[in-house]
Amino acid sequence: MNQPITTVSEEVFDTTFNVNTRAVVFTVQKALPLFRDGGSIILNSSIAHLKGLPGGSIYSASKAAVRSFARGWTVELKDRRIRVNILSPGPIDTPFTQNAPSEWKDRMTSMVPMGRFGEPKEIATAVLFLESDDSSYITGIDLCVDGGLTQV
Repeated sequence: MNQPITTVSEEVFDTTFNVNTRAVVFTVQKALPLFRDGGSIILNSSIAHLKGLPGGSIYSASKAAVRSFARGWTVELKDRRIRVNILSPGPIDTPFTQNAPSEWKDRMTSMVPMGRFGEPKEIATAVLFLESDDSSYITGIDLCVDGGLTQV
């Protein structure tokens, strides 16, 4: 994600938007005929769309586009009672973050009020909630699972 505006290439821009936005649009489009009325779509974004991160503007913008899709699709799919929500993880303990430089991990941890990275299970639990009937009156939200990082 270290792509400052002064050095970002068209290739990085295209790849980032193809993976993070184009793929979302056409996956949802192709899946919709298979969806039952009253279903739930959960899109994966990132807290990056809420924060200004050095070298991350392209990635952040692609995730902000996903947030915009959810807003539009929430309204477009209301007649089918299909709920559309976003899950925006903060720093999560994954192989990607485990291999990150320790200074980056320390900086991220210091920004999280809970003082730690999240666990993959905590993301899975949030997804299960959003897809379940327990969230039947929730649509169009951006659920940040980030240990409070974007809230304070």
